Amino acid sequence: MKKFLVSFFVASIVFSCGATEKPIQNSQVKPTSVNGYWQQHVDYKMEIDMDVKKFQYHGKQKLVYTNNSPDVLNRVYYHLYFNAFQPGSEMDVRSRTIADPSAKIGDRISKLQPNEIGYIKVNSLTQNGTSLTYETVGTVLEVKLNKPIQPGEKVTFNMDFDGQVPVQIRRSGRNNAEGVALSMTQWYPKLAEYDFEGWHADPYIAREFHGVWGDFDVKLTIDKDYVVGGTGYLKEETKAKKGKKTLHYVAPKVHDFTWAADPDFQHDSIQVPNGPLLHFYYKKDLDQTYLENWKKLQPKTVELMQFFSENVGQYPYDQYSVIQGGDGGMEYAMCTLITGKRKFGSLLGVTAHELAHTWFQFLLASNEAKHEWLDEGFTSYISELAVNHLREKKYDNPLASSYRDYIKLANSDIEQPMTTHADRYALNRAYSRAAYNKGAVFLAQLGYVIGEDNLKKTIKKYFDDFSFKHPKPLDIIRTAERITDFELDWYLIDFAQTTNTIDYAIQSVDGKSITLERIGLMPMPIDLKVTYTDGTTEDFYIPLQMMRGEKPTSATIINDWAWAYPTYTFETKKEVKSVEIDPSQMMADINRINNTYLLN
Repeated sequence: MKKFLVSFFVASIVFSCGATEKPIQNSQVKPTSVNGYWQQHVDYKMEIDMDVKKFQYHGKQKLVYTNNSPDVLNRVYYHLYFNAFQPGSEMDVRSRTIADPSAKIGDRISKLQPNEIGYIKVNSLTQNGTSLTYETVGTVLEVKLNKPIQPGEKVTFNMDFDGQVPVQIRRSGRNNAEGVALSMTQWYPKLAEYDFEGWHADPYIAREFHGVWGDFDVKLTIDKDYVVGGTGYLKEETKAKKGKKTLHYVAPKVHDFTWAADPDFQHDSIQVPNGPLLHFYYKKDLDQTYLENWKKLQPKTVELMQFFSENVGQYPYDQYSVIQGGDGGMEYAMCTLITGKRKFGSLLGVTAHELAHTWFQFLLASNEAKHEWLDEGFTSYISELAVNHLREKKYDNPLASSYRDYIKLANSDIEQPMTTHADRYALNRAYSRAAYNKGAVFLAQLGYVIGEDNLKKTIKKYFDDFSFKHPKPLDIIRTAERITDFELDWYLIDFAQTTNTIDYAIQSVDGKSITLERIGLMPMPIDLKVTYTDGTTEDFYIPLQMMRGEKPTSATIINDWAWAYPTYTFETKKEVKSVEIDPSQMMADINRINNTYLLN
């Protein structure tokens, strides 16, 4: 379950820290078209009254939508994610018909009783004061507009709705396995994204999300004893009637609003030097070992925040919250929900991964339904580096497990190209290995192709250029091309858009003559280590001709290898004892057995 606004602070009913608003440290994406780029904008004002005994809530939503597109819009769509948690929903049926169902879901949705299901029921909806015709279709509200929205026009939608929090099954819900009362994620009617590809009103079947940036103003009325953490800056806390309080949050320039609440939350905070204030919400009644792990986690999270800010880009807000809740680990705006009954290594690992999502999911925010690997894979890559950074004994290749799992996938018969829609993978494990493992290898192996220093520059430039812009796969490659002046379209095409594989072999060695063979369809430049019979060694680098350049290297650079030629022969100056292709093992060669040769 991983980038310019005013800062905000995650607050609790019991604790508050008086954070002040100040400008975010990045350059804000302008709401109108700049050099042909545009994106929509939406501002939410919501008043929510939560009944913690019935797990039901009533909501009023005022939504101001700005059409920055060049298109006339005749319809709009809202996501009603909680409707997925009903018997017979697409999420339910898919979970019961896929060959390898998620253990978290299984057939649990099909067994929910009426008071256990989730729902969002829209009672009324108007456009600029005029009632609209709409229809709830599963997890999507289809809305026919009375008057089309013209390019550049702002319209106001007012909605009255009711919701019920489902028994916790997937991400959201009530009373999770660790006893957290409310994990409120994807809980409100959320306007679907519209971009140059059109509407993205995907049903909620299994995977993750895509959203429109905007400003949130939320007034949450809830039982006075509940401690709340999540998205938003607490502007005001007031007493309400019947033992409740109203919390008024603002959250500028986010594409989601999440909160969790429990009467028994412990709240700790720790300051990142020259960075945000970190908040931790976890159950007070955890076993002592788990409580100690949550205390140990806090200074380590400071180090993680510093690592990501230094190696991807500066975290632009004044706060971030790690909250016990949900069903495992999932990233949200300015916070994550994770399960808390974990060994320390697991607690640190899930926090590292979900915190890393802040950069690749929340601040860059690629479409997770279409390009899930841009988020999950890149998050896996950087979080593995971060955890390795914290280890006393460093791993030579912290991505080794990602390479191993991708190679298993490539050698199986279940791989699908990473252009597959996230919900349309035939198997859950095919999705996971593609999104997480192959996605991580995509970035790590790009370092093999262009050089590690160039990769570091590419990641930072990608973040700087595409924060708050919903980047596409081509954007990471074009960024790398601008950094290096190489041609790299072949890398994106073969590795991310096909299931072509890399397999290079040593065909023969004859004295001083070495012949290599390309068996797989995917081209790559080649690193080669040669050991001579006199005991000396020499590194060689064979550039890929279609790359039109060579990565920085101390190896001996020899002639280019054009992809269409299946073999490549070159002469050394001494008699050869052994040869190894890719001694760093950073090339995702699916058959390493044929990568080495040893005389006799």
